[in-house]
Amino acid sequence: MAALAIENIGREYPNAPGHLLRSATDLRPTRELHPAFFGSYDWHSCVHQHWLLARLLRLDLAGLQTDAARAGLATTLTPANLETEAAYLRDRPAFERTYGWAWLLKLADELSGWTDPAASAWREALEPAVDTVRANWMAFLPRATYPIRAGTHANSAFGLAFGLDHAHATTDMDFADALAERGLGWFEADHGYPMHLEPGGEDFLSGALMEASLMTRLLDRAAFAAWFRAYLPSPGTSILQPAVVADRSDPRTVHLDGLNLSRAWCWRTVADVTGDAEAARAADRHLDAALPNVFSGEYVGEHWVSSFALLALTG
Repeated sequence: MAALAIENIGREYPNAPGHLLRSATDLRPTRELHPAFFGSYDWHSCVHQHWLLARLLRLDLAGLQTDAARAGLATTLTPANLETEAAYLRDRPAFERTYGWAWLLKLADELSGWTDPAASAWREALEPAVDTVRANWMAFLPRATYPIRAGTHANSAFGLAFGLDHAHATTDMDFADALAERGLGWFEADHGYPMHLEPGGEDFLSGALMEASLMTRLLDRAAFAAWFRAYLPSPGTSILQPAVVADRSDPRTVHLDGLNLSRAWCWRTVADVTGDAEAARAADRHLDAALPNVFSGEYVGEHWVSSFALLALTG
């Protein structure tokens, strides 16, 4: 994982920029627009490949890649590079809403939890971008009338879950309260989720389970158990069994490897809160199905799937 991430964060092409051209002057190379997060096919994947390296280093799991991983992070996470990233986020407040925002905060939390002088410097350099993401989120929440339940980047529960983790880690209760208010307003009354509609053909998140994972953060154990019984009263095969991935060379179909991994860590979260053995078995099945395919040889999967695998293994 470490070797692949080191390669990914420095690999500019192929690249799928989420960059809106407002005039001819906006047509610029990705490395110029995003000097820190130009690699790994797209911006958000580059951010979570940085998170992967930081987590492996913090947990002392980078092995023979330790020095190269540190050098890779030192090259990209500089104050100048990250100020450019922050300026871009300020100028384009809808950019990477909310998936990329969530991963940027996840990276910040990983660096904050790592007692290493270099990590402290990288976290300090990241602060302007973190502050901008928080401001963008606080401006967006009052206008977000309805949630997005899709199994892809726009999924509202995913963004709120990582945002809440960051708010609690930084004891930012204004941010936490704003996220919690929106999450409860969107999801607390949900019941009888139509789980038979999952998975979609390009899902990498389960709308059902990502929402449940968020609600473990918003409700106490007893309240969550009652909510979950009403929400998924009888989980069926479509959500208990891993999805089948027919073509790992297709950038959308390979999303289903990520779905199996994200389901694994969501089912594990549910099992940890409820003690439900079926949820724990479902987590293991999904993890066993997905892990052999993390290193597929296909860049459309390898630029990001390992981050979901590390979450499933260590989250």
